[in-house]
Amino acid sequence: MVYTKEVQIGKQKLIFETGKLAKQANGSVIVRYGDTMVLVTAVAGDLRPDIDFFPLSVEYREKAFAAGKIPGGFFKREGKPTDKEVLSARLIDRPIRPLFSDNYRNDTQVAAFVYSYDSENDSDVIAACGASAALAISDIPFLEPIGEVRVGRINGEFIINPTLKETEASDLELVIAGTESSIMMVEGEAKELSEQVMLDALKFAHAEIKKIIKVQLELRELCGKPKMVVAEKVIDQNLFNDISALAHDKFKSIVSAVLAKEERSAQNHALTDEVLAALAEKYPEKENAIKEILHDMEKDLMRKRILEEGLRLDGRNTTQVRPISIELGILPRPHATALFTRGETQSLTTLTLGAKGDEQIIDGLQPEYKKRFLLHYNFPPFSVGETGRFSGVGRREVGHGNLAERSLKNIIPSEDKFPYIVRLNSDILESNGSSSMATVCAGSLALMEGGVPIKAAIAGIAMGLVKEDDKFAVLTDILGNEDHLGDMDFKVAGSENGITGLQMDIKIQGISYEIMEKALAQAKEGRLHILKIMNEAIATAKPNISNYAPRIFTTKIPTDKIGTVIGPGGKVIQKMQKDFSVDINIEEDGTVSIAGQDAALANAAKEYIKLLVSEPEVGKNYTGKIMKITDFGAFVEIFPGTQGLLHISQIDAKRINKVTDVLKEGEVVKVKLIAIEGGKLSLSRKALLNDAAGSEESSDKE
Repeated sequence: MVYTKEVQIGKQKLIFETGKLAKQANGSVIVRYGDTMVLVTAVAGDLRPDIDFFPLSVEYREKAFAAGKIPGGFFKREGKPTDKEVLSARLIDRPIRPLFSDNYRNDTQVAAFVYSYDSENDSDVIAACGASAALAISDIPFLEPIGEVRVGRINGEFIINPTLKETEASDLELVIAGTESSIMMVEGEAKELSEQVMLDALKFAHAEIKKIIKVQLELRELCGKPKMVVAEKVIDQNLFNDISALAHDKFKSIVSAVLAKEERSAQNHALTDEVLAALAEKYPEKENAIKEILHDMEKDLMRKRILEEGLRLDGRNTTQVRPISIELGILPRPHATALFTRGETQSLTTLTLGAKGDEQIIDGLQPEYKKRFLLHYNFPPFSVGETGRFSGVGRREVGHGNLAERSLKNIIPSEDKFPYIVRLNSDILESNGSSSMATVCAGSLALMEGGVPIKAAIAGIAMGLVKEDDKFAVLTDILGNEDHLGDMDFKVAGSENGITGLQMDIKIQGISYEIMEKALAQAKEGRLHILKIMNEAIATAKPNISNYAPRIFTTKIPTDKIGTVIGPGGKVIQKMQKDFSVDINIEEDGTVSIAGQDAALANAAKEYIKLLVSEPEVGKNYTGKIMKITDFGAFVEIFPGTQGLLHISQIDAKRINKVTDVLKEGEVVKVKLIAIEGGKLSLSRKALLNDAAGSEESSDKE
């Protein structure tokens, strides 16, 4: 039987349907918004009792046929997930992950497939709503449904699920997910907006989220399966007591000590090994249970110290930022370099300036478009003292890089003011908390160091949370352990004027607006502190770009002259690129970009192009090259590809017998255009000589 529920969200109805497609999955829903439709399935696999984590995987795929397109490439079929697909999968994963029963350890997979795309309504938030609905009606122990929406703002008015055009016109874009009582996830960007605007956007979104959840609950009432029973975790009290006697006081001492990350890790491992050895005979085959109890013991002690004493693992109070150091220009050949170190987190970020041809072409369900600002984030295993494979870019790297890019993109000058393609590359060399926000800081510094005239400096900071019942503490500039053992990761980036990037994930079932308001206010204090240090290193963009960066000149030509510049088979443009050692790019509107290492040659290429498309004017003087000599005159090229006849009678003020008595091929001469008849140009050297003689005669009379 097919069941359907719908609700008005923004300008469209959000429609959930189940019972028709993919019925062998534990839960299956096709969700529709406008003409965008996504099939989402949820499947539970076998129980894995030997692991200490929840094995959830989320997959999101965009099918080219959904937009009436055939995939590019040799194979003509969809390949590995694009960055857009990876980011969309993360927008599903992050809000649902905390909402499964604590002891649930079955392999679980949520898969979303975009089957129809209307080119207006993005499928990512729709897929997240579908994932929640599929889990809600399944027998998988999903605690409560979520809703997810996108919020834009135009002329101060919030919009729910804006179209792509409305999103482009907005000064805010947030994706917000939540339960009936709380916000679970935030991801987005803004054009230097205040903390209050962000809070207002969250509240605006939450009202719509509650409506989405209501229809999911109604759908579950109609066709939901009974939830599977999850066995409660049973703790051996004798084992716990023996571990506590051996380790509690020692763990308390480690938690209270101010230690470097590596030293703390070493002491934790040593204590774990000591306890395992001491209890090996009494509790054989209990290694995993012992490690889990020790992990929870460290977590409880750390959280208790923060809540009761206001002190953290490294001795800071809840609002302090770790020491920051900044070095600029440490690599000689990249166009700019910034080394930003905050505590034990370090980003080496380089700037590369490119020409028009370096733009990234993005192809997907949306119409093809180009990006001129790129930020790439890399997290090698040595940054956390580990070994690992150096393979493709992971989901985490895509997500962190996207957040940093969105935090910085709105300060990049427009193409007409700075005609360069801008690439930032962040290599994380050390990590102990918020490497994405270190990337934002290092990226802003590298842009200024490289002479990019950005609107404002941008800093980023990560906030944490420890919450027990009604008592909570918001932590500024969290450590890796505080992220792992805490309840929230709340990243905020922005300038002195306002927020440019925002990301929030929580590990509990919800937080209040009071906590979010405090986190935003505390983040602003931390951000301004970091910006002050950054401004001491470099306050404004350098006046010049690197000597190793290409020099770019632009000009505009009539669109009907584009073919002239390109030439038959591209011969003209290819010859110019070779002769002037430049790259030339021509847009459909006639904008020409010329890039080369030698500024003089690049400028000469620009002037050559201007001549190439110029229209000859009668009465105007030109400098040209003699291309051919005949008995009756010389042919002079006054523009590239445009020649005129300099008749023998117009060569000199006096009569000459032979053209070669005065001129020779290859010679450069000044001429005046005296007539255009039938498209043929008549030139005169005599007219210029007469003009010069007349000027001398006039000067003598004076």
